[in-house]
Amino acid sequence: MIEKIHHIGIAVHDLEQSLKFYRDTLGLHVHAQDTVQDQGVSAALLTIGTSEIELLQPLSPDSPVGKFLERKGEGLHHICFQTSDVDAELDELKRKDVPLVDQTPRKGLAGMIGFLHPKASHGVLVELATPIE
Repeated sequence: MIEKIHHIGIAVHDLEQSLKFYRDTLGLHVHAQDTVQDQGVSAALLTIGTSEIELLQPLSPDSPVGKFLERKGEGLHHICFQTSDVDAELDELKRKDVPLVDQTPRKGLAGMIGFLHPKASHGVLVELATPIE
């Protein structure tokens, strides 16, 4: 079951430049920051209330976020919904014949994650996440 919006993902060309706005200008706290090699990004999660904003800088132009930036430029990349059991959610979505990017959960900056294909959600890339305490 979906619990809340966990974060909104924003594709950026330069993570440090983007942090100057979100962290330094708006005063948002950086909750986590890391390089996620299997997703091809350097990322930062910034807390805003009970949700977060995730800034995503591609590690290479041929990564998924790099290709997104080439096609669409900087801006909204995905919306992430929090769930207590991303594995069960993905299994349920498979039973409902929902197109998925990830068939099983994988580790991401937000915890265990799985992406739905944008075809499933009218052009919006949707991520499901179960945070790891």
